[in-house]
Amino acid sequence: MAKNIKEVLKSILACFESGDIPQAIAYSVFPIPDIPSSRWSLLNRTLMYISSTMDARGFRQWKKVKRCVKKGSKALYILVPRMVRRENEEGEEEEILAGFMARPVFRVENTEGEPLDYQRIELPELPLIEKAQEWDISVKAIPGNYRCYGYFSHERKEIGLATREESVFFHELAHAAHQRVATDFNNTQYWKKEIVAELTAAVLCNMVGKTSRYLGNNHQYISHYAKETNLTPVRACLEVMGDVEKVLNLILEESQADSGSTGSKESITI
Repeated sequence: MAKNIKEVLKSILACFESGDIPQAIAYSVFPIPDIPSSRWSLLNRTLMYISSTMDARGFRQWKKVKRCVKKGSKALYILVPRMVRRENEEGEEEEILAGFMARPVFRVENTEGEPLDYQRIELPELPLIEKAQEWDISVKAIPGNYRCYGYFSHERKEIGLATREESVFFHELAHAAHQRVATDFNNTQYWKKEIVAELTAAVLCNMVGKTSRYLGNNHQYISHYAKETNLTPVRACLEVMGDVEKVLNLILEESQADSGSTGSKESITI
């Protein structure tokens, strides 16, 4: 592995081991949008996600935000409770759950009209975004939420970002690279995937990013997954070091070869 990559990895592990890391700074995410799906059940949000969208609403809900459903669009169906009012034993009326019914909603991709608030948000120029483009992976802004800052979908060839922070983009790009280099990615333990991605992101922030101020976040994230498998953060990082090297080589060395770079920040950023 390239000498400069090894040096950065060693310096990060040394910080983790000594505890000499910056105070964690929370990522600044996009404002959490007030959209109907943010209040849906986990099942309905999952149905929406597998329908390749992050925003789905009914006819009236789209009309309310001055958008209309395109002619010929197919609906997806979510489950909504059917509440009825009945008289209880005391003679008082109360609302009870009588069952569930399917309700049609339509993806934002199948509507047209006024732009939504989150659609007006533009991602900044991200270092190494050309690597995602080379792998035919689209990068787009998504509505923010309390649960995640981004995602990588291999099936959809897509990285979604709910924050402008490059560290999150690097994390998702690392997932994409890991999937390409791992011989048995689907059966790789979840904690290993997450630590590979986060350690890779920490290295990329130091080597090609505009900032490396989120080392505290990286440590906090890795510590969470390391604890799940009864490992220290450093031990967990050492466990996945082989995959991290492969991922970094795939992302960085090809980029450096194309540009003739020695790994400086300026030569790889766009």
